[in-house]
Amino acid sequence: MARHIITGSIAYDYLMTFPGTFTELLLPEHLQRLSLSFLVDEMEKRRGGCAPNIAYTLALLGERPVLMGTAGQDFSDYRAWLEAANVDTSLVHEVSNKFTASFFCSTDTQNNQIASFYAGAMAEAHALSFRTAGPADLVIISPNDPNAMVQYAEECRALGLRYIFDPGQQCARMEGPELADGLVGANIVICNDYEYELIREKTGLDVDALLDKSEAVIITKGEKGSSIHLEGQRIDVPAAPERLVADPTGVGDAYRGGLMKGLALGADWETSGRLGSIAATYALEHVGGQSHAYSHAEFRERYVETFGGTCPF
Repeated sequence: MARHIITGSIAYDYLMTFPGTFTELLLPEHLQRLSLSFLVDEMEKRRGGCAPNIAYTLALLGERPVLMGTAGQDFSDYRAWLEAANVDTSLVHEVSNKFTASFFCSTDTQNNQIASFYAGAMAEAHALSFRTAGPADLVIISPNDPNAMVQYAEECRALGLRYIFDPGQQCARMEGPELADGLVGANIVICNDYEYELIREKTGLDVDALLDKSEAVIITKGEKGSSIHLEGQRIDVPAAPERLVADPTGVGDAYRGGLMKGLALGADWETSGRLGSIAATYALEHVGGQSHAYSHAEFRERYVETFGGTCPF
């Protein structure tokens, strides 16, 4: 079994529902002194964060990924749940005087949202190091504290660890030189089509420039599937048809987990992308990034139904 190390944010999502509309509560003549409170009808607390989402899919697919990140004093139940799901949490450091990173979001009846993100223990991710993490067949550096992401990429290159650089939503925050520090030299770069445009604008690096140092650049495109760019070749992988659409949260993370399973099996790029597509669609059909589940037989059946041929595991 391959040893995957999964780095990235570890977080809780607090999702609340407001029965009215926020715009009704805003008084234009008082916007210079805004003080607003409101009663919500429902609240859900969900396990989240890019790294646990990716690790969860890998675990569903029969791997035992190693989660590496920082969490807070409120992580114990989450840790127990991940371990029960076959995720190795031995490299997760609990910061005793902080809470786990948290996303607080209130949504009104018109799908307007008021949200805030508390970085909490995630801000301490730079304290972890691959120099003490042990061997790895493949690493993914997913959205996290930006300084930690750059540090991890430097360490992977220095230690000769094969790594995927996945800047995700941190593309908007990181400056061009920071992004380039993680991207240039990554074995695999993965992002969505919007993030790719940000990368190109901030760094001046397009697919061809990235491929000078990387073996693959993967661009996901939502319902349009994904494109896997290799030297002199592009492989387009369609999205797997969904049976229903419940929630896009964690869909990209599930794709990454499926892709990494294919790479662990030694499958070709197209097959690995197809595994990512099936995994992503299962996530799309459920609310949250870790509420879906399937047996290996169910996953194989859906793979064959969608793409034909034989599922590689």
